[in-house]
Amino acid sequence: MATLRQLEYLVTVVDTGSFTKAAELLHVTQPALSHQIRALERSVGGALLERLPRSVGLTPTGRAVLPHARAALLDAERLRSAARRVAGLDQGELELATVYSVSLGPLPAVLRSWRQHHPGVRIRLREYPHADRLQAAMAAGQGDLAVGPAPTDWDGPVRDLGVEEFVVVLPPGEGTAAPTVPLGELSERDWVHYAPGNGLAEVLDQACAAAGFRPRVAVRTEQTAAAPLLAAAGLGAALVPANVLPPDFDGLVLRPEPPVRRTLTAYTRTRPDRLTTAFAELLAREIRVLPAGRYLSEQPAEQPADRP
Repeated sequence: MATLRQLEYLVTVVDTGSFTKAAELLHVTQPALSHQIRALERSVGGALLERLPRSVGLTPTGRAVLPHARAALLDAERLRSAARRVAGLDQGELELATVYSVSLGPLPAVLRSWRQHHPGVRIRLREYPHADRLQAAMAAGQGDLAVGPAPTDWDGPVRDLGVEEFVVVLPPGEGTAAPTVPLGELSERDWVHYAPGNGLAEVLDQACAAAGFRPRVAVRTEQTAAAPLLAAAGLGAALVPANVLPPDFDGLVLRPEPPVRRTLTAYTRTRPDRLTTAFAELLAREIRVLPAGRYLSEQPAEQPADRP
């Protein structure tokens, strides 16, 4: 039967592309590493690796086995982490999954507060460009708690955290005194868009479609933080979550009409353990989905709630 150590050896050889580099990384001799790989191959009934002139490749059997090896190692790490948490909230590791814009906007302040209260608990942050990829990662076990747009057809607990407001960013000094702008009035402008696969690209496309036009793309960016900077530099209008803008941002910031909003949630697969529950409670208490001051909508935000 395959052992976790053998699976770790296989994954490391594949990731490094070399028996020599894998042995150095694992702090074992190369003959010992080769012996364990051969034992694993006998266990599964076929060769897993083939030596190429300058690297190591996977056989068809190896390609079939590798995803299961990675999953087994991930499950083992989660088991060890769960065991450490039994002692309380003073140590352990929390795997937190989220989307790019949330890790940039409302999440850092929450993580700072968590760190102050639980300095011995490590946070492993996993970031995804789209809510669908976030949900898929959570379903695959790659996170204890997800923070992002509401999931679809989710069986576990879901807690609403509040409603994000999106704002339009234009270059400074354009001269408008109104705090809002009808989105349709921007139909002839160039836009700072997001890379395909980024969830904010869909938010922008849907908002513009509702206003009766398709945004004319001047530039696309993969980084949420870059969009308002590019807009302020004059490359085009941008639609961004208000909570990602720094307090001293010097671009022109307007609320779109009609408003563009998105509900943020926290969710887990099953009944969360003590550590995950503690973080979820602090998150719900301290997260600021709407920034204070000039970017707030006149319409009150929805109140956070728990959903089964």
